[in-house]
Amino acid sequence: MPTREQLVEIIHIQTVIAQSGRNLGEIMDSVVERAPDLVKADGAVIELAEDDYMVYRAASGLAENYLGLRLKLNHSISGLCVLSGQALRCDDSESDPRVDREACRRLGLRSMIILPLRFEDSTVGVLKVMAKEVAHFSQRDTAILSMICDLVGAAIHHAVHESEDDLFFMATHDQLTGLANRALFMDRLRKEMKQCLRKDLSLGVLIIDMDGLKLINDSHGHQTGTAVIKEFASRASASTRGSDTLARLGGDEFGMILDNIDKRDGLDKAAKRIQSSLKKPFLFKGRHFMLRASVGGAVFPEDSEDLEDLLDLADQRMYMDKRKRKQSQLYQEPGRL
Repeated sequence: MPTREQLVEIIHIQTVIAQSGRNLGEIMDSVVERAPDLVKADGAVIELAEDDYMVYRAASGLAENYLGLRLKLNHSISGLCVLSGQALRCDDSESDPRVDREACRRLGLRSMIILPLRFEDSTVGVLKVMAKEVAHFSQRDTAILSMICDLVGAAIHHAVHESEDDLFFMATHDQLTGLANRALFMDRLRKEMKQCLRKDLSLGVLIIDMDGLKLINDSHGHQTGTAVIKEFASRASASTRGSDTLARLGGDEFGMILDNIDKRDGLDKAAKRIQSSLKKPFLFKGRHFMLRASVGGAVFPEDSEDLEDLLDLADQRMYMDKRKRKQSQLYQEPGRL
């Protein structure tokens, strides 16, 4: 049986899931953030089975930087869990023949529990909880985590009404804006970086941060803030090319993948298109609001061939842009006109 503290945590997770409604991305993020605390683990991930791959769609701890990672379904213990529908435990990734050893080493994990996530009569993914230590988990831990998987399975059932295709869409798209979410953004970025290396091409990454959303929320309420986010997303989306990927990474942060660009010039043109789309004030409930953004970018492979370094560099340049604009005499704090 779980301890009192574990029961309290399970109830809290259940409450968060209930409050998230049909927002499957938010549900999965909450589960992977809180599940490690139940068994003193070092991280967790939810992987969904997509075609012949297991894809990291939510991640925390050791796995946090590996959203979008793809493992061959037939060559991983996660895939075996999906195919068998049974909970599995690995006590040592270095000696267990079922695991993708290279992926385990990359994450720095040595032991893990993998539990099936079911939608109707099929297993559509897994919850994987991981530790740096050998033989960290017990059978009791598996039983406790199974209670979480039942909650996630119920959430999937309530969130998805039609088919497994709906499940994958809801798990990879932001409910508020309809844009790709962070998990899909990272997945596509990994794939397109590999294609660029094979074809000797470049791609760009933009990090876009809305300016002044907190002020709008504080001054005019979250309903107004929500409307501003949706309008911002709509305008930014209209400024993208068909081959680009625009994603809401969370809160007031967006990201864009620019496929096959003309290096630095391509980044500058994309940033200008976004800024141009925001010039017109947004009218909501009889009030006009200015939409402003700080933008920073990086080019692969010229700036870096490492995914995390590339994103960090784009993020740093975004904050540089924000500081410059705040220091400019032309800068006005966003809000109502």
